[in-house]
Amino acid sequence: MAQNDKLSVTMRQSALGRARGLGAAKSGVHHWWAERVTSVALIPLTLWFVFSVLSLAGHPQADIAHWVSQPIVAVLLLAFIIASFHHAQLGMQMVLEDYLHDEGQRLIWMMVMKAIIWLMGLAAVLSVLKLAI
Repeated sequence: MAQNDKLSVTMRQSALGRARGLGAAKSGVHHWWAERVTSVALIPLTLWFVFSVLSLAGHPQADIAHWVSQPIVAVLLLAFIIASFHHAQLGMQMVLEDYLHDEGQRLIWMMVMKAIIWLMGLAAVLSVLKLAI
């Protein structure tokens, strides 16, 4: 009798009710928080970066290199670069997960995307370090 009750409850459940508990592999909350933290961190960093670039417009390369060599400027530039590329990677990952339904294809594009993001981020970090040191 208990088995029949379970079966009738399952048959009466909606598709949403049956799907509950079958979501992400427990990494969705971390991903969501990482996107929010990077976006909040990028607000003041982006404002600082845009203001700085506009104030340096027209200056010779030596002045810009000297500006980047200041420790606080180098740290802020590195924070901006790391937060920007991490935020971009999180966003692209979400797009790939949402729109690529073939698991193999998604895995390949995810690896390609992460490799590109890492290489571009590394190039940006090394550029700042080269000017700062």
